[in-house]
Amino acid sequence: MTASDTNAINILDLPDEMLHAIFNKLNMTDMLYSLVGVHQRFDRLVLDPLLINHLVFVTKQSDIHNSWVNMHVLDRIREEILPRINEIVNKLTVDTFSMKHVFGAIHYPQLYSLAFVNYQSDIFVRHLSDNTLLRHLEQITHLTVDIYSEKAGSFDGNDPCIFELSSRTYLPILPLNIPFTSYIISKLTKLTINLNSFDDCLYLLNACIESLSTLIIRIKRILRSSSEIDNKKQLVKLKCFSLTTDWYTYYYDKQVVPLLRRMLNLEELMLHLSVIRTGSAYIDGNQLYDEVLKYMPRLNKFIFHIHTHLNNYFIRTNVPSNDDIRNSFIKREFQSVNICADEKLTYGMGNCHIYSLPYYFEDFLFMSSCFQGGRFNKVRMVLLLDRLPFEHKLFKIISQGFPFLQKLTIVNYEPQTNEQQHLSTLITFKHLFELNIREVHTDYVIQLLSDRKTRLPRLTNLVIEYKKLVVVTNNFTNDMTRLNCAKIKSLITHKTFVRSQNFNSYFPCL
Repeated sequence: MTASDTNAINILDLPDEMLHAIFNKLNMTDMLYSLVGVHQRFDRLVLDPLLINHLVFVTKQSDIHNSWVNMHVLDRIREEILPRINEIVNKLTVDTFSMKHVFGAIHYPQLYSLAFVNYQSDIFVRHLSDNTLLRHLEQITHLTVDIYSEKAGSFDGNDPCIFELSSRTYLPILPLNIPFTSYIISKLTKLTINLNSFDDCLYLLNACIESLSTLIIRIKRILRSSSEIDNKKQLVKLKCFSLTTDWYTYYYDKQVVPLLRRMLNLEELMLHLSVIRTGSAYIDGNQLYDEVLKYMPRLNKFIFHIHTHLNNYFIRTNVPSNDDIRNSFIKREFQSVNICADEKLTYGMGNCHIYSLPYYFEDFLFMSSCFQGGRFNKVRMVLLLDRLPFEHKLFKIISQGFPFLQKLTIVNYEPQTNEQQHLSTLITFKHLFELNIREVHTDYVIQLLSDRKTRLPRLTNLVIEYKKLVVVTNNFTNDMTRLNCAKIKSLITHKTFVRSQNFNSYFPCL
């Protein structure tokens, strides 16, 4: 026996704890397919009820185009493994590809939680129209619907192109000509979903009024609601409510506030909103209490980020200071709150952000030049939008306060006024891979692409106006912007052009 033989370690010699740690690094599909049936000990560990009571079958991005292999793997899991464990499965997560293999063909008598992820809305609607699927859904009380698009999202031509590279899309509930209420909604106790409109939200709540205790909802945009949908009946069963919107709304006072007042037994509330007000004031602690929170006597957890954009161009008003707004929360016994507000209106407009700490959300939208910093470890996406310039110092604050930032969008046509300040301070966004600087002054293209000011070691996606790109890169010859462009794999300019030799060498990954 050689020395190498005596030093060899058999995987079966490892303790259960170490094997569990190894298995947990595999996804559910790989673990079941590769380990079950290999050895009795593997079967005991892998098929542990505590481990497989929640089955997750989501196709890896790298495997999407290898459909034949995926089909073979899932077929074996369905035929040989799922019949051994189907009676102990409580939760199931499936995507478009895996759903037909592991859900409809097997009965899970103890299943109560179902998540559909990475679905396109038309495919999801088609599945809901299938009576076979609907029969399986009768036992579900917790439903998550995560709708995504394969192509870049569209946007309103009047709005900044904030989400051009976002894959989030929304499910329209009201037009669906399916027995949605009778089979799904009326029995749910927990629902997580992205919706098109505020009307869809009201429709869901009214349909689930006797059962739903938790609703986590993201609405594309809150517009004027239909007068035909009831927004008055009390939601006595609802204990937890989360409302997030990706765009601003003019209808906070007329629609959102009345909805929240219906939730008299609410225990947990989460709000992530951007509100435009005309001839009014910033939302502060006093307004939140008087208009919403005092109607929720059982509330014990409140997580929020509310942005107010004042548009008082024709009305002369004074705005409170940051300290005044902070004191409005302290008076209501909210201690862990931060404020970021314009204390002076510019062209009659100002911005105010109020948010609970620690900051909970993965995006920080409509950040303005008044931002003073903080720690935002969970945030992956930031939108900067203002009519006042963004100076180099602000980008430094953002790079330090958002250490895991992945996506940055800037909308600002005002030139920087202190271009020469802080140039000795190099900024680095270590994890930023997506940058949208299409609707900006040229100063911000230089600010972000020049490696004398900013380093973007992981930048792969860039949205920019072609004319500005040509100017800043000096027709793709400027060495100061070459480094930050070297790894770009997706370039969106909204303009067709003929690639020059300089362009090809400047963007070698395109």
